[in-house]
Amino acid sequence: MPEKTTSPSLRDLPKVDALLLTTDFEALAQRYGRTPVAQETRAALDSLRQRLRANNGVNTTEISPHGLALRVRESLEKLFAPRQCRVINATGVILHTSLGRAPLAPAAVEQAVREASGYSLLELDRESGKRSDRDKLVNDLICRVTGAQAATVVNNNAAATMIILNSLAEGREVICSRAHMVEIGGSYRMPDVMRKAGCKLVEIGCTNKTHPRDYEDAVTPQTALLLKVHTSNYAVVGFTEEVSLPDLMAIGKKREVPVFYDLGSGSLVDLAKYGISREPSVPELLKHELDVLCISGDKLLGGPQAGIIIGKPEIVQRVKKNALFRMVRCDKFTLSLLEATLKLYLDEDSALKRVPTLAAITRDAGEVKLSAERICASLKKAGLDVSTASATSQVGGGSTPGEFLPTTVIVWRGPFKSVDDIARRLRLGTPCVFARIEDNALLFDPRSLLPGQDDELAAAILAVKA
Repeated sequence: MPEKTTSPSLRDLPKVDALLLTTDFEALAQRYGRTPVAQETRAALDSLRQRLRANNGVNTTEISPHGLALRVRESLEKLFAPRQCRVINATGVILHTSLGRAPLAPAAVEQAVREASGYSLLELDRESGKRSDRDKLVNDLICRVTGAQAATVVNNNAAATMIILNSLAEGREVICSRAHMVEIGGSYRMPDVMRKAGCKLVEIGCTNKTHPRDYEDAVTPQTALLLKVHTSNYAVVGFTEEVSLPDLMAIGKKREVPVFYDLGSGSLVDLAKYGISREPSVPELLKHELDVLCISGDKLLGGPQAGIIIGKPEIVQRVKKNALFRMVRCDKFTLSLLEATLKLYLDEDSALKRVPTLAAITRDAGEVKLSAERICASLKKAGLDVSTASATSQVGGGSTPGEFLPTTVIVWRGPFKSVDDIARRLRLGTPCVFARIEDNALLFDPRSLLPGQDDELAAAILAVKA
């Protein structure tokens, strides 16, 4: 007769201390550390204990030291897996907000890691040995590449907008066109920012049309600022009219009211020659002698997340004296990344080649097509039914709305049961791959790939296919 087997009982569960002395668990402790291994082991035993009490079919393999070690290792791999893993962005959206916006220039990352991984001259003047201003690390560079009179930096452009409004207009009126009452991601609304900054919003004009007389008529002794907001994430088209920056500056000078331009995503080079016509360059704007302007560091500039405040020296100083300034200032790593990125702009040709965002935007459509064809040929050789097609890419990141860049995509229509399942498997792979889904097909756009990622993308697609 066959030997009768019995199911494990609560008494059969091993002790944590005994498990930690076994070879399998010692190897885990060497890799992950004794404390997390012990914590995950207790959690695994607690789960088995609950299943045994509920008679949910625990077998002897599951409670063996080797079986438990496999379970604990799986938990630890999930715990220690990087939350921000490396991504291949094949969506064609160059500044993909959910994928971290601007990929940083390798030269900037190398310099920043080298400088920020140890002690640094964050607020110390090496010549005098005395305390210094951390702004000096970048403000001269900002002024040089933009033509600004003075500059400072905070941790993002929303903070820049907030602190400028609070510094210059707390308790007073700020005049803004209804066409500029923007809302961006995360329910960030200009009227709400005004209230938080302690300003009184004075709305003028209509959604589609605002005239110079609207600003003129709204100015009172309580007016502190004339605000212009660049509509970087939407476009008002059709029967429209807005007040030009020169006209707004003329009104401000006439009425002795400063003009504040919240540019949002600001480019340091003229992108019009590359097909981007709605994004004004910062150096061109500053020729109008703006009082104050703010831009993002991690959008078209292609640097780290930061809010760059540019303007007349007396205004920048008022911002820096605000009690909020210390709360929104940048750390040494951000400043080091920004410094290294700005240095690439000392020569525009260098910036166009070495700043990944600019390189992707200005990349020749013919070169993108060749890249798509090479990837497609590699996939076809491995047996995939793929083709290329003309399409468009987007700059993204809340900039250049309604403007597109010509591209060539690789189209994979299967056969597969579910395009969503394939997309999910690509996202869960190593590296993680994001693509577009259109008409039940996966589209891979080489324009948003970084140098050297063509072969890596092909390999990731083939891994999913296998």
